[in-house]
Amino acid sequence: MFANFLKRLTAPETQTLPDGDARLALTALLVRIARSDGHYDLQEADRIERILVTRYGLSQTDALSLRNDGETLESEAPDTVRFTRAIKDKVPHEERVAVIETLWAVVLADGERDSHEDAIVRLAANLLGINDRDSNLARKRVEDEG
Repeated sequence: MFANFLKRLTAPETQTLPDGDARLALTALLVRIARSDGHYDLQEADRIERILVTRYGLSQTDALSLRNDGETLESEAPDTVRFTRAIKDKVPHEERVAVIETLWAVVLADGERDSHEDAIVRLAANLLGINDRDSNLARKRVEDEG
């Protein structure tokens, strides 16, 4: 399953990915951000599941399964660019700030910001066409929500 997904991610730019692939790509990106500081903890895993339940209307069981798949994929995937390309292909530009908000929600789930996490969010935002100002505003909204 993951080998085929990775093939689709590394295929030429012209290939459009199915919605399920975009979901898996976002999940793997969330996991990559959570793991980037070397401390992937229960708070971050729970936050990822809540994001999946809310964003995609999944049951808790389905969100857990998707998170598990995202964890496996993240450990096998070569780079962040592939994940963002899959998301960019499926998420309209005006909705990508919400994607950045989910990334910040995972970064802030453990109550600490790490430079590695910040760097990946900044890279992902740039690759998704979201400028630093809008990314910072997204972070502040997430911080305000607590």
